[in-house]
Amino acid sequence: MKKTLDYKLPSRARWKQGSGPVSKQYWEAARTNLMFLTDDDMFSSAFCENSEKLIDVHLFALAAKYYSLSNLGVCTPLEDVLEALKGKSQGATGIKADEFMNNKKSHEVQVMSELVDNIVNYCGIKQVIDIGSGKGYLSSFLSMQYNLKVYGIDSSNSNTDGAHERNRKLKKHWRAYQSRGRTNLKTQSLEKTNDRPVESEMKSKMINEELLNNAKSLQSRDQVIMQDLVPSCGFTEMGTFETRTETEADLMRQTKSHEGKLSEEVLAILNVLPADAVEVFSSSHRNWGELCEEEKVQRKKTSLKTKATKSSESNLYLPLTSCITAETELSDIITDLEDCVMVGLHTCGDLAANTLRIFAAKPEVKAVCSVGCCYHLLSEQFENQEECCDKVWGFPMCQYLKDKGWCCGRNARMSACLALERVAVGQMLPTESLFYRAVLQVIIEEMYGVTKSDRHVGKTFSKSSSFIDYVRRSLKKLELDDSKLPDSCIMDYYEKYKHRMNELEAFNMLKVVLAPCIEVLILLDRLCYLKEQENIAWSGLVKLFDPVKSPRCYAVIALKEESCS
Repeated sequence: MKKTLDYKLPSRARWKQGSGPVSKQYWEAARTNLMFLTDDDMFSSAFCENSEKLIDVHLFALAAKYYSLSNLGVCTPLEDVLEALKGKSQGATGIKADEFMNNKKSHEVQVMSELVDNIVNYCGIKQVIDIGSGKGYLSSFLSMQYNLKVYGIDSSNSNTDGAHERNRKLKKHWRAYQSRGRTNLKTQSLEKTNDRPVESEMKSKMINEELLNNAKSLQSRDQVIMQDLVPSCGFTEMGTFETRTETEADLMRQTKSHEGKLSEEVLAILNVLPADAVEVFSSSHRNWGELCEEEKVQRKKTSLKTKATKSSESNLYLPLTSCITAETELSDIITDLEDCVMVGLHTCGDLAANTLRIFAAKPEVKAVCSVGCCYHLLSEQFENQEECCDKVWGFPMCQYLKDKGWCCGRNARMSACLALERVAVGQMLPTESLFYRAVLQVIIEEMYGVTKSDRHVGKTFSKSSSFIDYVRRSLKKLELDDSKLPDSCIMDYYEKYKHRMNELEAFNMLKVVLAPCIEVLILLDRLCYLKEQENIAWSGLVKLFDPVKSPRCYAVIALKEESCS
């Protein structure tokens, strides 16, 4: 029997969207809050009616807090969602994500993977599609920790390169992993033999060395080149044996048993990595570097097919490269597509919106869990007032905001990406780099007549030794001739505006205060879009992450009617 919540998730008798008092109340609350956000009654009082300048900072801050998502009462607590979904879920133990990810990524992956596991168990399915999978952190963890078949889809070549780099780093840790296993082996052996006679101690040492040699022989015989592959990832150490006086036959049986365990260790480690993380060689083959490109591609395809065949019933992670749009046919990308859950951990810009559209349109996608990011990259239907009827826009999604012709604008969407919670705990904004960037823009406009460019300065500040160095590096990135700009001219601009750095800091702090309100507008737009769909049983906003660790912490979650029957 599946558990449900009485006051947030409707019971199965009331799953239908918009039916029942709970669902209706939740839908009305979401839409009402969206209406309040798009009216300017409370915020307008903080500004002068004639000059439109801010005159009451305190009221501005109170209004911003009032319209923040945590204050509006439309979020469903994560604990309640997990309680409602639990039933078949058995939980999982084993891998510790923080052993091969940084603290932020580990926090995100562990929290989201637990939720996704509960969703797939609730729906009774085993296939997960990770949209915008990047380097495969979430995908590999879902596959290994929860025994799910996961397809990670990403369109970025740079992410593909990043995945290869991650694999290289994982391999670098493999020696340490092996070394730690052997060290533990020797330590345990010594501890167990300290109280034994000298003869027994010598015999134990001989057994220990022989077992290590057998392990090395097994690795050679398996012909898997995996030096520097991964850290421990929560696995038990490879070389843990009990040394005791045995007959030669007992020793052989123990050696064979260890060989089997070692093989299982190797297979378990392979499963947690992307498909091309480990190169398998045969002694009769030439070196990989000597193969022609066509042969490399053919071998890679064969390897992927073999893994897919062998893993049809077990955990599997396969990374795929494809650009996802609202019209994407998943069956064209995934040949063995079945009923699945679609997930996205910090899907960028329009990808988050397209993930929800695919979920609503494709019957095989039974549930969705999407955490968006990079709001500044969203396309807006009413931003430039361009007539483009066929284009699918990232914002707005719901009919209410479309009818109002609502537009945020890039500056507002940029502000939505700021992290109020981090600033609140003392992680201040990078004022100096923001000042550099602001003065640079003045220089470019006044000295070069450029007001818009498709190129980006990027993370130039961290690589620069001074403001002059920053300007020259930036101009080169923008493909502008810096020879016409002497150092004295650059410093003149710096001196002209440096007394206004405090103003810039105050301005950016106001943007930070307003950031949650703009994010609310975008998230409620997505939620209301789901509420408008006929085939969705339940949808909601859930705060998944600690916002200090991961500022984009809200997930849009939805389940279809047939998945809840």
